[in-house]
Amino acid sequence: MTNRVVITGLGAISPIGIGKDAFWQGLLAGKSGIDKITHFDASDFKAQIAAEVKDFNASDFIDKKEAKRMDRYTQFAIAATRLAFDDANMDLSKEDKERIGVFIGSGIGGIETLHDQYNTIFTKGPNRVSPFCVPMMISNMAAGMTSITFGLQGPSICPVTACATGTNAIGDAMRVIQRGEADVMVAGGTEACISPLPVAGF
Repeated sequence: MTNRVVITGLGAISPIGIGKDAFWQGLLAGKSGIDKITHFDASDFKAQIAAEVKDFNASDFIDKKEAKRMDRYTQFAIAATRLAFDDANMDLSKEDKERIGVFIGSGIGGIETLHDQYNTIFTKGPNRVSPFCVPMMISNMAAGMTSITFGLQGPSICPVTACATGTNAIGDAMRVIQRGEADVMVAGGTEACISPLPVAGF
């Protein structure tokens, strides 16, 4: 018989609401998160709509200095994790953090950082590229920074399977618990790809 795995806490940073309750009420009301793009000037684009996360303030969840060193997709992951721990009423100071892991995936990762730093290298030269460029950009930073922020020392992995990434992460995290490799897993997906290149590409 396999070990039973249950979801004990939920965290949502979404275009129809921030937090589990706002997200659920948005679903019940049939709220659409799709609207005109405001994150950048999309007036020259054929498609000018997207599902943006609005009213998100990273400093509500993360130290301002630390938030500046993270791409928006990583900020979303840490904020959602904090909300999930709160929802689960989990006091991490009483938990064995070596038995808590993180499987948070992203299809694209820090594409906004990549876009900004490409602009920097071509307009200002290589010496002006941020030393945080790579740590902000690569896809596994959401999982990595979540592990670091909360001091979680269990398995930490970033699945990258396009639009299936979040579900992939949850399924894989479940199996980690079933195998007895961790007692608790933070699992899900994060994306912040509403910037010129991805919108043009899609």
